[in-house]
Amino acid sequence: MLSAPAVNPIVLVATAVAFPGQPRMVLARFLGSLATSIVVGLVWSRVGDQAWVVRTRERLAGGGGPRWLAFTSAARHDLWDAGGWLVVGAAAAATLQVLVPRSLLLAVASQPALAVLALGGLAVVLAICSEADAFVAASLREFSLTARLVFLVVGPAVDVKLIAMQAGGFGRRFAVRFAPLTFVVAVVCALVAGRMLL
Repeated sequence: MLSAPAVNPIVLVATAVAFPGQPRMVLARFLGSLATSIVVGLVWSRVGDQAWVVRTRERLAGGGGPRWLAFTSAARHDLWDAGGWLVVGAAAAATLQVLVPRSLLLAVASQPALAVLALGGLAVVLAICSEADAFVAASLREFSLTARLVFLVVGPAVDVKLIAMQAGGFGRRFAVRFAPLTFVVAVVCALVAGRMLL
């Protein structure tokens, strides 16, 4: 659930194209995203309630019908939920580029901690697909590579459409615990990968 959106060849190639001549950015994104999925998985296995996952699996697999029917029903449900958020994310990305004054971007970018939190929060709100987010991050030249790396690691792991899908699939109590955990771990893993490689 956490590694597939960002730890795949298509996303890594898109990152390499968006950041030409910067292979360390690709490696940092790969390591930050992989570490995020491993750490969240380990933490959740200790503190999370596995009953949420079991109930959801039984609900989706149960019903006695063919598995392909359960699959298509779940895919339709996820597409319907995610589609609206994708439109909102695209509109927000365009709005950011047009309406936010450059002076404000420079003021935020000049404060490292604020820049990291701003781009982490932006990744959650924009909900851009992981194949396209590298191009948005590359366009935010005012920000450091590490802050942009946070954007690239956080976005595929936790954003508004994923939170909505997790709440719909596993319940709101799951999403309320899982999303903040994932956000914090993703920011820390991105910062560590950025510190080591960028």
